[in-house]
Amino acid sequence: MTVSASLDINNLMVEHSGLQIGIVFQALSHEVRREMLASLAREELSVSSLARPHAMSLAAASKHVKLLEDAGLIRRRVVGREHLCRLDARPLAQVTEWLRFYESFWTEGLDALGELVEINDEKEK
Repeated sequence: MTVSASLDINNLMVEHSGLQIGIVFQALSHEVRREMLASLAREELSVSSLARPHAMSLAAASKHVKLLEDAGLIRRRVVGREHLCRLDARPLAQVTEWLRFYESFWTEGLDALGELVEINDEKEK
């Protein structure tokens, strides 16, 4: 494999990875979809069962489910006329890995805040 071909493959992987993360963030951006995922973390549910707590039509719930499915966050299987959904949390691992890079920024900020609080406590004594 040439260096050029290797770079092209790596670029495609990064672009695909970024695209996948973007789709996952888009799916997680709506409260209803986050609640659907929470429900699916407990058990496999039909689309109508996912719609019920949100007082929405089956068509509206199906649109939310489709976006979750496109993001790879759920798997759907059809049993007769019923569409059953289950959680697939693997894309969340990719998002977690991406966020982990930024964790040091808020951890450092919290550590600095803790030090300031300790210094203020010492001054007040």
